[in-house]
Amino acid sequence: MDVSFLGGPKPQLGVGVVAPFDFALDRELWRWVPDDVSLHLTRTPFVPVEVSLDLARLVSEHETLNAAVQALCAVSPQVVSYACTSGSFVGGMAGERAMCAAMARAGDRLPALTTSGALLEALREIGARRIAVVTPYTKSVTDSLEEYLKEAGITVTGRAYLGLTRHIWKVPYRDVVDMARQAVVGAADALFISCTNLPTYDVIPQLEAELRMPVLSANQVTMWASLRAIGADAVGPYQALVDPVARRGPAAMTSSWAPEDGAGRVRRGTPEAAFAGSAVPSSEAEQADGLDAPPFHPPEEPGPQPGR
Repeated sequence: MDVSFLGGPKPQLGVGVVAPFDFALDRELWRWVPDDVSLHLTRTPFVPVEVSLDLARLVSEHETLNAAVQALCAVSPQVVSYACTSGSFVGGMAGERAMCAAMARAGDRLPALTTSGALLEALREIGARRIAVVTPYTKSVTDSLEEYLKEAGITVTGRAYLGLTRHIWKVPYRDVVDMARQAVVGAADALFISCTNLPTYDVIPQLEAELRMPVLSANQVTMWASLRAIGADAVGPYQALVDPVARRGPAAMTSSWAPEDGAGRVRRGTPEAAFAGSAVPSSEAEQADGLDAPPFHPPEEPGPQPGR
């Protein structure tokens, strides 16, 4: 059969992604990516440490980043992204900038970004300066995120966290929703769901409809900023950050939310819909350091393997 008429595959734009060794949500990243863009993922070396500030520092060392970026350069991506929230906020804003500079050097001036830097870019895009925060982390790691946001001029109006040190990718949507409802108190412009290993794609539009505000997540802002850096658009139906329809539609915000100079500002309205979340059981969630607003107290599961 003559297939010469096909002409070969179309050229692909490439996004290089450096992820922590325990990252388990490759498929979720792809859901934000258009068909003409490829993701090229590599992981940091394994270290036997549970999710903590120590692990965040270990997986973001410049030597580790250099090796990962050099490996990615073999497939010539147009941008390289570090997909880890805690690893990119643990050193504050100066640490995040230094990480980007180290990756750019390792990639011979390849554009480089991190999840925490992408978060600040996304908050500027939607005009949000007061946000609620949801994390799967322990108190100490959550505190570090709040310090990073404060340094950037962002006020945290409320927060909720799970206190997990492993198996974060197994948290069901139901628990994410429960935390969001607890965290969004007072006047917030947006909600941020932290950690690239916490599933969020399907829950974002449901929370935006209920809370009447933009909902950002770690993986969402990472892919949005990465694609923006190469002139491409992230895809995600009914997500205010990536979908123009969601920014102005009834499923997104209250009528008081309107774009100003290319950005949007929001206020919380009356919840419109409830979202029950996934039916997947939550047997992996464990406590550490206590909770600000505990959504549940599941039993502890033994096992040494860490999770991000």
